[in-house]
Amino acid sequence: MNKSTLRWKLLKSILFTALFTGILYFLFVQIGLFLHPGFVSLWFSLLSPLFVMLLVIVLGSYFSYKDTLSIRNRLEDISTQIITLSRGRFTEKIKLTEEDEIGRISFELNELTDKLQKQVTSLQNLANQKADLAEKARGAAIIEERQRLARDLHDAVSQQLFALNMMSSASIKMMDRDIETAKSQMVDVADLASKAQVEMRALLLHLRPIHLSEDTLCVGIRKLVDELEKKSGVTFHLTLDELPELPGGIEENLFRIVQESLGNALRHAEASVIRITVKLKKKQFSLHIKDNGKGFEMNENKKGAYGLDSMQERSDEIGGQFRVSSRPDEGTLVEVRVPLEG
Repeated sequence: MNKSTLRWKLLKSILFTALFTGILYFLFVQIGLFLHPGFVSLWFSLLSPLFVMLLVIVLGSYFSYKDTLSIRNRLEDISTQIITLSRGRFTEKIKLTEEDEIGRISFELNELTDKLQKQVTSLQNLANQKADLAEKARGAAIIEERQRLARDLHDAVSQQLFALNMMSSASIKMMDRDIETAKSQMVDVADLASKAQVEMRALLLHLRPIHLSEDTLCVGIRKLVDELEKKSGVTFHLTLDELPELPGGIEENLFRIVQESLGNALRHAEASVIRITVKLKKKQFSLHIKDNGKGFEMNENKKGAYGLDSMQERSDEIGGQFRVSSRPDEGTLVEVRVPLEG
């Protein structure tokens, strides 16, 4: 038995109590024999203290076991509640049974749960308000997005097209002199053209509207995947639970995270298979996006390059938990968990 547990400490107290009781009883019997010789037999005076000690140990152990069992169960409820809170589920509470010290701790923990739930609700309300404000500022955002797209087109696709032009021109000139070298250069041209095509599809993905219009989140994801599957050649596997009606701000941020993640998988990961899972369990929404791409080393520079900071901010705005795990040659996993109210 672990000597630091509550039961061991209680058992140790019972053993000391039994020993002390047996000694007192033995002294009491000896005083009785001294004052009244023949009061009890010698064997009784020697064995009865042992019987009393055994009785104290048995009864004490029985009642302490019952009491500590109840205390242990209540402490385990508190431990389970703390783990539940750490996982972002703020709807479950501890059942209050007694108004003692543990009961007061349980009550305070339930109060903390309510406060956390209210904070999450406030964050989600702010996200909805921000979505309304974002709608009004969409004109400016469109201009900014066009400027960003122009930069990306210049930095990536435009340079690749320039390289294609130069390489194809060189191959045409080389055909008359060295046909094998020309063939090798044309293979490089085809490879570069394929990369430029993937780059363009990823950029076009970011041109999609960040709002879902009249579609639900799951319908929007299915439409997005259907379009990408036809154009990119990537295989998608969808597992989408039926969801209740979600506030617009939450759906828009989650959809934008999906867009950003899929864009990364197409543009950087060179993935051939992408799995998207949406689940709802005990008022806890979870989104998993897993690809089999080339992965990357997790560090601050990569986070900024792949737009992970933006996805983290969107998750924070709706009171969610965002996590990315990736290793070279092992693909990338994006996870978002959001507690839902009511």
